[in-house]
Amino acid sequence: MEWSVPDRQERYKASLQGGEGPVSITSLTRDGTEVSIPETSVEAEGKPSRVTVTVGGEAKLAHVTRTGDTWWIHMDGRAHEVLFHEQGSKASANEGSLKAPMPGTVLQVMAKEGQRVREGQHLMTLEAMKMEHKILAPKPGGITKVHFSEGDRVDMGSSLVEIGD
Repeated sequence: MEWSVPDRQERYKASLQGGEGPVSITSLTRDGTEVSIPETSVEAEGKPSRVTVTVGGEAKLAHVTRTGDTWWIHMDGRAHEVLFHEQGSKASANEGSLKAPMPGTVLQVMAKEGQRVREGQHLMTLEAMKMEHKILAPKPGGITKVHFSEGDRVDMGSSLVEIGD
């Protein structure tokens, strides 16, 4: 299984073990180099789109959904986008683009075109599934485009904000 995270160039490859019950990650490489990780497993929770992720003995509930080769993982109040790749394919992430982790409504827009932002800066707030989700800058740079305004409805995967260098 090979995957990447948008806005990053690294490719990860995980080896898995298991079938019925939990699936364990037996090894992980980043760009071909072995990465040390704590004991990690994933197990279906019994409800659609819910899994229990156990890392180093600590279990956490996660909500997971898939659109094409993109997986959205909502855990610990944050949404993570993971792109799966066929062996040998090139990354297809739209660099500098922040996408909606799920369908929702834009509650607040703090980013303005032309504004310089720092990594982790709060750019936008979405309401989805009766929860507020902060959209944070994944890297420092300049806002090149804000695609939505307060009150707009967004679909999962919609480009919200674009950040250039």
